[in-house]
Amino acid sequence: MSYISAEDVLPKELIETIQQYVSGKSIYIPCKEKKVWGSQTKAKQYYKIRNQEICIKHKNGVSVKTLAAIYSLSEKSIQRIMRTTLETDNFGQ
Repeated sequence: MSYISAEDVLPKELIETIQQYVSGKSIYIPCKEKKVWGSQTKAKQYYKIRNQEICIKHKNGVSVKTLAAIYSLSEKSIQRIMRTTLETDNFGQ
């Protein structure tokens, strides 16, 4: 993330008001329109497919321990993935 100087973009009066709350510190000003996680990359799609693969492999007899090793995840993460994927996708039916 790159930073810009407030003096370059904000009116002096606004800077003085902000300085009443925070002075000499970096602050983050969020975007007005928040983007949904994964909307600009294919990460969301990647994890959905990966999680479905995990469920399929487990249904076909691969143990949680083995899946954790294959995907470099903890056993608890594998269990959470299976639980949430089954709940959100009705994947087990």
